[in-house]
Amino acid sequence: MATPTTAPVLTTRALNRATLDRQLLLRRARLGAEDAVTHLVGLQAQNVKPPYLALAARLEGFRAEELSGLMESRRVARIVTLRSTLHTHTADDVLGLRALVRGPREREIGLFRKGLQGVDLERLAALARDLVEERPRTMKELRDALAVVWPGADPTALGIAARCSLPLVQVTPRGLWGRSGQVALTTAERWLGREVPGETDLDAVVLRYLGAFGPASVKDMQTWAGLTRLREAFERLRPRLAVFRDERGVELFDLPDAPRPDEDVPAPPRFLAEFDNLLLSHADRTRVVPPEHRPRTWNGNQAHRTFLVDGFVAGIWRPEEAGEGRATVTVQPFAELGPAQRDAVADEALRTLAFLEPDAEHAVHFGDFTA
Repeated sequence: MATPTTAPVLTTRALNRATLDRQLLLRRARLGAEDAVTHLVGLQAQNVKPPYLALAARLEGFRAEELSGLMESRRVARIVTLRSTLHTHTADDVLGLRALVRGPREREIGLFRKGLQGVDLERLAALARDLVEERPRTMKELRDALAVVWPGADPTALGIAARCSLPLVQVTPRGLWGRSGQVALTTAERWLGREVPGETDLDAVVLRYLGAFGPASVKDMQTWAGLTRLREAFERLRPRLAVFRDERGVELFDLPDAPRPDEDVPAPPRFLAEFDNLLLSHADRTRVVPPEHRPRTWNGNQAHRTFLVDGFVAGIWRPEEAGEGRATVTVQPFAELGPAQRDAVADEALRTLAFLEPDAEHAVHFGDFTA
């Protein structure tokens, strides 16, 4: 059996190509949206548009109405899960991942314990469940109702305790393409018509993570999930996994039959939404984000929209409404692009803009790069 010192080495470019392949970014896949959301184990969804842009970058012929339809039929839903952030998951994963993220949610409540003195958390959860299952409530409505029962508590802490104690999904029309409303919440059980399982099959989640983000280290998956102490699960699965190491000697695990393309396989430009999971799901992000560019992909705690060239983050982009039926996307490279690269980036920018603004006239503007 390979050990960290004898396992084959995967270069950064090899990891890049393998990850892009798993992420459906080497070539657009002919998959339905629900199958893609399942394969990717959810889509980051802090804002309304990113899940749609994620699928537009990954799927051939994707139309926004497909994902909206899945949300309206309750086959997918928006819920706080991995890394305590909002994701779009299939109904099965909304339910099945709940036990996996229960620990971090409980720890989050602990951060607000000063504002919850004298609050019976079990009673709070029961009252909150009754409120949101009677009808979907905004977080303000939920806080205000709980504050009547515990007037001395911090209303913000009461709301967080309710959100962390219950599997609360955002009901439609929130999250629908072009029709999004304010955030209103109910329980996953009420919205999906099924009970939340008491346990999560952690080994199965490890295998799914590797299928979507591998090859990866234990710390990589811990970063993706917002969990710690996953080493035991990997050791349990070790006989079933392929083992590699990166150029720094870090042990990496993978599914034996998963694709690991040659590192010189072409990787076309792709335009990603802010907080795309490709960029957030590894402890070591150098497989996609060159270290010198990482600070430029963020503004405080807000992520910029980024684009890939040759598989790596190469700049940021932003759509701009020019008015009078015109729409422009501004592309800001981090380094000078060659003529062929510039043309390919422009083509992908126009494709992305056509997805965002199908009825407008489209144009691409390149900003000056700064070395």
